[in-house]
Amino acid sequence: MLEIRHLKTLHALRETDSLVEAAERLHLTQSALSHQFKELEERLGLQLFVRKTRPVRFTSAGLRLLQLSDSLLPQLRSAERDLARLAGGTAGRLHMAIECHSCFQWLMPTIDQFRDAWPEVELDLASGFSFAPLPALARGDLDLVVTSDPLELPGITYVPLFTYEALLAVANQHPLASRPYVRAEDLASETLITYPVERDRLDIFTRFLEPADVEPAQVRTSELTVMMMQLVASGRGVCCVPNWALHEYSARGYVSARRLGEKGLFATLFAGIRADMLDSPFMRDFLLTAKDTSFATLEGVSAAPKGK
Repeated sequence: MLEIRHLKTLHALRETDSLVEAAERLHLTQSALSHQFKELEERLGLQLFVRKTRPVRFTSAGLRLLQLSDSLLPQLRSAERDLARLAGGTAGRLHMAIECHSCFQWLMPTIDQFRDAWPEVELDLASGFSFAPLPALARGDLDLVVTSDPLELPGITYVPLFTYEALLAVANQHPLASRPYVRAEDLASETLITYPVERDRLDIFTRFLEPADVEPAQVRTSELTVMMMQLVASGRGVCCVPNWALHEYSARGYVSARRLGEKGLFATLFAGIRADMLDSPFMRDFLLTAKDTSFATLEGVSAAPKGK
């Protein structure tokens, strides 16, 4: 009567707080997911959650099944790892680099889980800011690169991790803080604070300012997000960062967050992998763990649209 897929769908609904996003995360259509819930409720003779509530409000029956999923799904993942070890070699190498200054927040818990699950795999992590990591991946010097700027390279496959919105952080007293969204021309008189990355790898330039032929009054750089936020809060400039990196500061009222353009500026984060490693059991497990961790810990991310 009760199947593992039912627990996975309930778990996804709680994590995403949305039928649409839960369906995307499970690679189902929304109607297929709704049908699955309806079928299960009919089998059980119990309602699992209250429709059209935000946040989703689970019934006592739904909460009981979520308790079961919290207990059973980690055990299932552990058993799948053990079986993968039995089916094929567990030794290997996972050397990775990150082209994302704010990714350490969710990647480090992923790495901790992976290290416990695959102790035989040689794991190494480097920042991809001082060298070109994607060519190094193609050469075989690296095994995985986290990037939002994929390059078409022979033998390299890009697996979408999640989609996020880039937002502009402004001081609470800044005139832009009262606007519903920011236009490109609004930044012509601003100091734009960025990470120390080439302009052609920053969406704020390539997808927002340059198409409008706008140049900020001044550009300055900072290595750390917390330093960027201090500069913004003190009125020294504005900066563009992913919504998850900005959330902890805007939620506390330290700075204000504003959408870039009326429709927003969205991007997808990818894991670049050599095609020959895609079927490696430990690589598949790392990607699953990375996605689970990011959805569970990051505010405002969603499943990447199919085909991305």
